[in-house]
Amino acid sequence: MRLLLDECLSSRLGALLQEAGHDVTHVRDLGLAGASDVEVMACAKDDERVLVSADTDFGELLASSGDSVPSLVLIRRPARDPEAQAHVLVSNLPALGEELASGAVAVILNDRIRIRRLPLGRA
Repeated sequence: MRLLLDECLSSRLGALLQEAGHDVTHVRDLGLAGASDVEVMACAKDDERVLVSADTDFGELLASSGDSVPSLVLIRRPARDPEAQAHVLVSNLPALGEELASGAVAVILNDRIRIRRLPLGRA
């Protein structure tokens, strides 16, 4: 899966996901450290990558825009170490692949994953 990691996530997470076979780019690698959320989302959209973040602002941006891309994975778990995040993502991304490929927001919580199709707020 092609992923773009937001700057709130560790570069170590990117390396772990690459080891698991994912095509991962971190915003810092693209010179987007400190870029606005709109710029980061536009990059994910242009590069056809799933945006991975812990920042809920991206969900709000997708809801207000009405866009159906990029897909978004929000990590909303208390464990912030890259190894734990990588384990959760590697364990769950295959099952989320179809939804993310067609436009979705997946929120990974402690005990479940919520998936909403894009565009948000539409029937």
